[in-house]
Amino acid sequence: ARKLALASERTPVVKETPKSVILLWLEGGPSQLETFDPHPGSKIGGDTQAIATTIPGTDVAANLPRTAEQLHRATLIRSVVGKEGDHARAVYTIKAGYRPDPTLVHPSIGSILCQADDRGADIPRHVSILPGNSPARGGYLGAKYDAFKTGDPVRPVPDVIAKVSDDRFTRRLADLRQIVEPEFARGRLAEIDRQRTLHQTSTSAAEVMMSSEQLSAFDVSAEPKAVREAFGDSAFGRGVLAASRLIEVGVRCVEVTLGGWDSHVNNAGLQASACEKLDPAIAALLERLDERDQLDSTLVVVAGEFGRTPQINAALGRDHWVHGFSVLMAGCGIRRGHVHGATSSEEPGEKPEEAVVQPVTIGDLHATILERLGVDPAQEIETPISRPLARSEGKVITSLLDV
Repeated sequence: ARKLALASERTPVVKETPKSVILLWLEGGPSQLETFDPHPGSKIGGDTQAIATTIPGTDVAANLPRTAEQLHRATLIRSVVGKEGDHARAVYTIKAGYRPDPTLVHPSIGSILCQADDRGADIPRHVSILPGNSPARGGYLGAKYDAFKTGDPVRPVPDVIAKVSDDRFTRRLADLRQIVEPEFARGRLAEIDRQRTLHQTSTSAAEVMMSSEQLSAFDVSAEPKAVREAFGDSAFGRGVLAASRLIEVGVRCVEVTLGGWDSHVNNAGLQASACEKLDPAIAALLERLDERDQLDSTLVVVAGEFGRTPQINAALGRDHWVHGFSVLMAGCGIRRGHVHGATSSEEPGEKPEEAVVQPVTIGDLHATILERLGVDPAQEIETPISRPLARSEGKVITSLLDV
């Protein structure tokens, strides 16, 4: 059938393996003290206990037992510092590498990657699974670089399966073109011609996607039961497993969101509950990618918008904290078994930023991620307001690189 042949008629993808990124987004702000940077027995440590990891001398919270067994594959950054303590502004800054600017919207990392290198797949190259409140976007690069949003992989990808016969589907497409194309062609200007081109491009891309065998990458039920169980019986775990399958078919960026970290009350309970979903997913992902020799071409980033305060408030919660929180990175030449930076076990003073050892700015983190993905962070892009702007305002952190 014509519809089934569309994807196979495309030019074959270049065989060289392009770099990809999987972002495990911890929405709400995970507590570094209950995850990657515990300080048990101190005034700020709370009730969280620490366990040893496969990096000698390095502990993580007991909430992450399986991740502890895989830490030798990763770099743990404990000293990220930001300037935005508001959720929306902090999310924007981490994902885009710039603080919010009223004059333009900056693109997220996945959008930058896809725009810099157009090799990819029949299906969208930028995917957001369980997108939450802050899906990645193309910003000034354009809406075509926005992430394709989908939900729990236990359910089929929405709106891609034709519910009519191939013949009827083909007739509907023909009718659509017959109705829409003349509207664009009736004495309109260049802008209308541009819109017509976008309409044609979008329709063609949707046809290819609907006919592509690569759609099966979303279907985690195809994996053995033991593999699915390893990632955890949760929507997030299934999303991370789907992410690992998607990069195998050419998707360049997959963002999987896990909420439940905004712990202004009952911090210990909320953080432990979220870690139950996060822990198996991180561990299984790192192990799978490494065993399949995909970790050299896939960058894994585990991050949220900020950390939580060293102080425990009256509601037994922790509030927003930008003065030293944690990010985990692995793959694409990031050092293995490395810990960068440190935070103090003492209660913060008037200048808490001064207690952070080897601080890492959001800009520098962003630049390092882009560089590892083969994208020049210093290259300038012409924005819609005719202002040349570098992809990142930061500098690459060379001490994180395996050189």
